[in-house]
Amino acid sequence: MESSTRSTISRSTAARSIEAGSAFLTGRKALVTGAAGGIGRACAYALAQAGADVYVVDRAAQAAKAVAAEIAGTALVVDLADAEAVDALPDDADIVVNNAGLQHVAPVHEFPPEQFVLIQKVMVEAPFRILRRTLPHMYATGWGRIVNISSVHGLRASAFKSAYVTAKHGLEGLSKVVALEGAPHGVTSNCVNPGYVRTALVEGQIADQARTHGIPEAEVVDRILLDRTAVKRLIEPEEVAASVLWLCSPGADSVTGTSLPMDGGWTAR
Repeated sequence: MESSTRSTISRSTAARSIEAGSAFLTGRKALVTGAAGGIGRACAYALAQAGADVYVVDRAAQAAKAVAAEIAGTALVVDLADAEAVDALPDDADIVVNNAGLQHVAPVHEFPPEQFVLIQKVMVEAPFRILRRTLPHMYATGWGRIVNISSVHGLRASAFKSAYVTAKHGLEGLSKVVALEGAPHGVTSNCVNPGYVRTALVEGQIADQARTHGIPEAEVVDRILLDRTAVKRLIEPEEVAASVLWLCSPGADSVTGTSLPMDGGWTAR
């Protein structure tokens, strides 16, 4: 009930902010994957608040349409594991936020190969295909902003997450290559690297970690998720969205090829 109430408050606050916010992205089009919930939804709201027309990309049709309706965006129901569907996404985005992801927790010797492949398709191949499709438009207009929602696991590893850690490290590399190639064309490419964010994906991990480590779910957050952080709380999706928005702002014109940790001090150790 608490999670549902928090989501309702976040949506209502975001909807009000859209009407009153600074519209420095007016005339820009943004494409956000995994935008029906969590970090992606918060990013869609923040970009719309700043004036962008947002493509809300997600395989959850009802939720994507609901978000699109609230921000006057366009819902695109797509399974990012389907290469042909990804290649059919719009090519006129000025801003791309590669956010969609999934998780599976298991030791390497027990990790299902098909699950490993699926995670790479959604979290590495799909971003590559999206950028391959949208970069020509950005180059032609002389302006583009790419923000890849990586993770602290794009900078550090954790046991039992071989596919996720591999994918995030791959996304980091892709982001840096695009930063180098895009710089002469006015295109920046950066990663945002949050620690554990209060999302459905993390809630699912809590249950997985409890099974893997043989401890009650109530102990997972303190003993495992926040064990390596100095700031002992989960990050809110809106905090990540604020960083994404800053990377699309004029103040970040010279910021490219970077990875911005939002990890509560995890990587300071």
